[in-house]
Amino acid sequence: MKENKFLQSVKWSLMILGAFSGVFFIFSFVTNTDLGENKAVEPAMVIRSITLQDEYSFAGEKLTIEDWDIRERLERELYANVFQHSSTIIAIKRSMRYFPMIEKKLSEHGLPSDLKYIAVAESMLSNAVSPAGAKGVWQLMKPVSEFYGLEISEEVDERYHVEKSTEIACKYLKHLHKRFGNWSMAAAAYNIGETRFKKELDFQRAKSYFDMQLNEETSRYVFRLFAIKAVLEDPEYHGYQLKGDGGYAPIEPTKVITVAKPIPDLGLFAQENNISYRKLKWLNPWLIGKQLTNPLKKEYNIRLVE
Repeated sequence: MKENKFLQSVKWSLMILGAFSGVFFIFSFVTNTDLGENKAVEPAMVIRSITLQDEYSFAGEKLTIEDWDIRERLERELYANVFQHSSTIIAIKRSMRYFPMIEKKLSEHGLPSDLKYIAVAESMLSNAVSPAGAKGVWQLMKPVSEFYGLEISEEVDERYHVEKSTEIACKYLKHLHKRFGNWSMAAAAYNIGETRFKKELDFQRAKSYFDMQLNEETSRYVFRLFAIKAVLEDPEYHGYQLKGDGGYAPIEPTKVITVAKPIPDLGLFAQENNISYRKLKWLNPWLIGKQLTNPLKKEYNIRLVE
């Protein structure tokens, strides 16, 4: 009996050892077959460094990379925009829709065309809303918007009207440039707020934006403009390729009607004008309510498609 138990114990030990050996053999075979003993594993993605240019420009202001602080701050924004793939490619596509109108407005005001990149930095050319309450493509705050004549109410917010908000952005940027003397300071003031920027400028006795110690966002902001311009002016150099008409074309309404009376139901209004409620809102994002009571009997131009 004892001998039989001893033999059974040996038998089970050999079976367990055989099982482990089999698993090891299969694993070794699969590993060697799939990868090869001396075959290098290919990385899923290759991230290459960006070869910096000797000089960058924004609105006529030059930026050289000889100073290590300037170089590293610019490089950070280049990498942030070049490798933020989905947002950057969408910004490139949207620029083909909005830049023609923005460039025209800037030209009418005698402003540099490069200021259009502020809209990209602010909102990626979308009707965004910030935690601080800035809204629209240009991220305008309520006090500035109302000072320059935009309507903001429970039913209408013209910060979402891209043409009207661009007009106001032009006027405000022109004012900031006149006050602070150059476009880098004007852009920084646009971002952080005019009053706050002036306080920091006076306290630091600074002569240049690039020598100022500001909050994280504004310290990066102007460098972001230089980087955005570099990427959008030469997408292919930075790895972005759009085939044919890959961008978003401007969408022109085929019909514009002027209303000077209340519209109690914008859903019914859309139906009566043979347009979906979604497209009505997309073409007129400044209509933020579900009705337009219009107590002052103002005239509004509403865009439609036939």
